[in-house]
Amino acid sequence: MSPEAFEPSATASPAPPDPSVRAHSFNAAAARYAAHRPSYPPALLDALEELAGRALAGSRVADVGAGTGIATALLHARGADVLAVEPGDGMAAQFRRCHPGLPIVRGDGNDLPLADGSLDLLTYAQAWHWADPARAVPEALRVLRPGGALALWWNTDALDVPWIAQEAEHVARHFGVDTAAERRGTHARAADPTGRLCFTRRVVRWTRRVPIDAHLANLASHSVLLAGGEERTAAFLAERRARLDGAFPDGAVEETYDAVLLVAVTPPSPPCGVPGPPASTA
Repeated sequence: MSPEAFEPSATASPAPPDPSVRAHSFNAAAARYAAHRPSYPPALLDALEELAGRALAGSRVADVGAGTGIATALLHARGADVLAVEPGDGMAAQFRRCHPGLPIVRGDGNDLPLADGSLDLLTYAQAWHWADPARAVPEALRVLRPGGALALWWNTDALDVPWIAQEAEHVARHFGVDTAAERRGTHARAADPTGRLCFTRRVVRWTRRVPIDAHLANLASHSVLLAGGEERTAAFLAERRARLDGAFPDGAVEETYDAVLLVAVTPPSPPCGVPGPPASTA
């Protein structure tokens, strides 16, 4: 296939969707989100246990911005005593439909409805970018026990795969978003501009093969498209379908993700950026 098959048409970039509109856009599309968003690979949870220094089995965990419960269910399956925290009406209702046996409370990371020192692990799967770190970091430190961990992760597009990189550029042009800036949010300094936490970063690459219809449905469940306006989004998806149908005549694509994981154990010892004492020579 030629690279030209993926090149977006040259159109003026519109103003990007308002962040608050994007944040609330999932509630009207929660069923689509549950049906089509990718999960996370087992290796990501293995890395989480390694970096947090504890097994998920038996750990008290709160999964914040739990959405429809994709990550919450994985944590539960690994033996965690997990509570979902979700602010959105539509997402919380879909969570209850998908996972009636798992507990959920309403709230967000800026003001957690959780007791001081009550958790071994606080997780944000695909959700930290909706929190305000200036409020969410102190809240995390409040609810975590000493030695507990804050874990953030995202499925990010593998931009070294040509068709995925070109699709990301098409999204950026069509909806006026700065995809590079959004990816920078998965780095430690951007995740905690307060500097109170020391994150360790791990990247896990994984793939899934899905029909083009399923890929487009996944794409349509992202906030940029949900908040981008019905007409603009429909035109974008029609153009993507035409290009993908031409490039992948077997009707399926291999989505490749870099699952980015950030884990900070609290309190950092020594404090972040401060060297520890010299090793003893005794």
